[in-house]
Amino acid sequence: MKENELVDFVVTARKYRTLLTNKYKNRPVWHEQEVGDVISLLPGTIIKILVEEGQKVKEGELILVLEAMKMLNRVAAPVSGIIKEIYVKEGDKISKTHLMLKIDPK
Repeated sequence: MKENELVDFVVTARKYRTLLTNKYKNRPVWHEQEVGDVISLLPGTIIKILVEEGQKVKEGELILVLEAMKMLNRVAAPVSGIIKEIYVKEGDKISKTHLMLKIDPK
Protein backbone atom coordinates (compact mmCIF):
# COMPACT_ATOMS: atom_id res chain seq x y z
CA MET A 1 0.00 0.00 0.00
CA LYS A 2 1.35 3.42 -0.93
CA GLU A 3 1.87 6.16 1.67
CA ASN A 4 -1.19 8.31 0.84
CA GLU A 5 -3.36 5.77 -0.93
CA LEU A 6 -7.10 6.08 -0.33
CA VAL A 7 -8.92 2.94 0.81
CA ASP A 8 -12.59 2.09 0.35
CA PHE A 9 -14.84 0.68 3.04
CA VAL A 10 -18.57 0.15 3.34
CA VAL A 11 -20.74 0.86 6.37
CA THR A 12 -24.48 0.13 6.23
CA ALA A 13 -24.58 0.20 2.42
CA ARG A 14 -22.68 3.50 2.13
CA LYS A 15 -19.25 3.59 0.55
CA TYR A 16 -16.51 5.82 1.97
CA ARG A 17 -12.92 6.66 0.97
CA THR A 18 -10.32 7.58 3.54
CA LEU A 19 -6.62 7.58 4.38
CA LEU A 20 -5.35 5.13 6.97
CA THR A 21 -3.46 6.57 9.95
CA ASN A 22 0.06 5.41 10.81
CA LYS A 23 -1.28 4.11 14.14
CA TYR A 24 -3.72 1.88 12.23
CA LYS A 25 -1.06 0.71 9.76
CA ASN A 26 1.40 -0.16 12.58
CA ARG A 27 -1.09 -1.96 14.84
CA PRO A 28 -0.28 -5.52 15.91
CA VAL A 29 -1.75 -8.16 13.64
CA TRP A 30 -4.66 -9.99 15.25
CA HIS A 31 -4.45 -13.76 15.51
CA GLU A 32 -6.83 -16.24 17.06
CA GLN A 33 -5.57 -17.52 20.38
CA GLU A 34 -5.20 -21.21 21.02
CA VAL A 35 -7.57 -23.07 23.32
CA GLY A 36 -6.01 -23.01 26.78
CA ASP A 37 -4.03 -19.78 26.37
CA VAL A 38 -4.58 -17.42 29.31
CA ILE A 39 -3.97 -13.87 28.07
CA SER A 40 -4.22 -10.67 30.12
CA LEU A 41 -7.03 -8.32 29.14
CA LEU A 42 -5.51 -5.42 31.10
CA PRO A 43 -1.97 -4.27 31.88
CA GLY A 44 -1.08 -4.87 35.52
CA THR A 45 0.98 -6.70 38.13
CA ILE A 46 0.86 -10.42 38.94
CA ILE A 47 -0.02 -10.61 42.64
CA LYS A 48 -0.49 -14.34 43.25
CA ILE A 49 -0.08 -17.52 41.19
CA LEU A 50 -2.19 -20.34 42.58
CA VAL A 51 -1.10 -23.16 40.24
CA GLU A 52 2.09 -24.99 39.24
CA GLU A 53 3.21 -26.57 35.99
CA GLY A 54 1.81 -30.09 35.65
CA GLN A 55 -1.14 -29.37 37.96
CA LYS A 56 -4.67 -30.38 36.89
CA VAL A 57 -7.24 -27.58 36.84
CA LYS A 58 -10.97 -27.46 36.18
CA GLU A 59 -12.71 -24.85 34.02
CA GLY A 60 -13.57 -21.84 36.18
CA GLU A 61 -10.99 -22.65 38.87
CA LEU A 62 -9.02 -19.65 40.18
CA ILE A 63 -5.48 -19.77 38.77
CA LEU A 64 -3.99 -16.33 39.46
CA VAL A 65 -4.64 -12.83 40.73
CA LEU A 66 -3.74 -9.77 38.64
CA GLU A 67 -3.77 -6.23 40.03
CA ALA A 68 -4.93 -3.78 37.38
CA MET A 69 -6.24 -0.24 37.84
CA LYS A 70 -5.95 -0.61 41.67
CA MET A 71 -8.28 -3.62 41.63
CA LEU A 72 -7.51 -7.28 42.22
CA ASN A 73 -8.73 -9.30 39.23
CA ARG A 74 -9.30 -13.01 39.72
CA VAL A 75 -8.27 -14.99 36.63
CA ALA A 76 -10.02 -18.34 36.19
CA ALA A 77 -9.06 -21.29 34.00
CA PRO A 78 -10.85 -21.00 30.62
CA VAL A 79 -10.77 -24.80 30.13
CA SER A 80 -10.14 -27.94 32.15
CA GLY A 81 -6.73 -29.51 31.68
CA ILE A 82 -3.14 -29.56 32.85
CA ILE A 83 -0.98 -26.45 33.34
CA LYS A 84 1.57 -26.75 30.54
CA GLU A 85 3.72 -23.62 31.01
CA ILE A 86 3.68 -20.53 33.22
CA TYR A 87 5.23 -17.44 31.62
CA VAL A 88 4.92 -15.04 34.58
CA LYS A 89 6.00 -14.89 38.20
CA GLU A 90 4.63 -12.99 41.17
CA GLY A 91 5.53 -9.30 40.98
CA ASP A 92 5.86 -9.23 37.17
CA LYS A 93 4.41 -6.16 35.47
CA ILE A 94 2.69 -7.26 32.28
CA SER A 95 1.08 -5.53 29.32
CA LYS A 96 -2.32 -6.02 27.76
CA THR A 97 -2.48 -9.22 25.64
CA HIS A 98 0.47 -10.79 27.51
CA LEU A 99 0.42 -14.62 27.47
CA MET A 100 0.43 -15.55 31.17
CA LEU A 101 0.15 -19.33 30.96
CA LYS A 102 -0.91 -22.27 28.81
CA ILE A 103 -3.32 -25.03 29.73
CA ASP A 104 -3.25 -28.31 27.83
CA PRO A 105 -7.00 -29.08 27.46
CA LYS A 106 -8.04 -32.60 28.45
